[in-house]
Amino acid sequence: MRRQRSGTSSAKHPDRAEEFSLAELATATNDFSSENKIGAGSFGVVYRGKLSDGREVAIKRGETASKMKKFQEKESAFDSELAFLSRVHHKHLVRLVGYCEERDERLLVYEYMKNGALYDHLHDKNNVEKSSSLLNSWKMRIKVALDAARGIEYLHNYAVPSIIHRDIKSSNILLDTNWTARVSDFGLSLMGPEADADYRPLKAAGTVGYIDPEYYGLNLLTAKSDVYGLGVVLLELLTGKRAIFKDGENGGTPVSVVDFAVPAIMAGELARVLDRRVGPPEVNEAEAVELVAYTAMHCVNLEGKDRPTMADIVANLERAFSLCDESHGSISSGAISIISAEL
Repeated sequence: MRRQRSGTSSAKHPDRAEEFSLAELATATNDFSSENKIGAGSFGVVYRGKLSDGREVAIKRGETASKMKKFQEKESAFDSELAFLSRVHHKHLVRLVGYCEERDERLLVYEYMKNGALYDHLHDKNNVEKSSSLLNSWKMRIKVALDAARGIEYLHNYAVPSIIHRDIKSSNILLDTNWTARVSDFGLSLMGPEADADYRPLKAAGTVGYIDPEYYGLNLLTAKSDVYGLGVVLLELLTGKRAIFKDGENGGTPVSVVDFAVPAIMAGELARVLDRRVGPPEVNEAEAVELVAYTAMHCVNLEGKDRPTMADIVANLERAFSLCDESHGSISSGAISIISAEL
């Protein structure tokens, strides 16, 4: 990969990633000042920056590590993300602007996502009531879910070869100026196996609370591993709870959002676990929210073969989003059960 990319520059590939100098990126971030730090990714810290031509960007800087293993992991994540984002272009994937390789430094430059990560909107301690965030509406939450699902569907079904993200979570779903959601952070991504063949990478990777139990337990990776992660995100959107949260009713015991929400959905008691900050769904939203819940429940099935494909999920979320625009509920619970059975 490195040999193929050596010498890559904006002059050779005007439509591809630009090559920046370390000095340019240091200037853009005020020498990587802590005031410009906006988060962390799979291999480093992310800074907000402004290029000399006025473009606002997010710059991910790999941690300079003396330990060889850590450096190799950083190299691998950098190479992976640069390789994948240089060849995938979709409105629901964060766009790579460029990169920098100088001495031990590895940096990636992305377009800046003004409205930050979905995780922060859902779990910010200041988000306490409906008016606290634009995302405290069922229609907006379903739109964000649909945007992210379309990005992942592109990776699975339209990228050649297909790509398994391996780290789908709410902190990797970013929101641009127009509140369009985009999937980010391809540092752990792998090219998918042919068809649905089993694929066994060296070790399971991802984030606790979002990792597919089949992948974690059996080291069996398929595209359905991303489906599980998205299912957890859907449950976050429905409940407002973190993937793993402390349950105040049980003395602060850590609980997974899957264990919290799925039994309620299965028992037909969805209202009991919905995020109170958004409020009860309107008549036209109620069936949309229920459809999202049924979809989420199937996404987090223990076995990948029992989970829907991304195309199924996109179709369900499109249906749910369209229901929010209708003046009355227009599918019956019978229709929902048919849809969920098809999953």
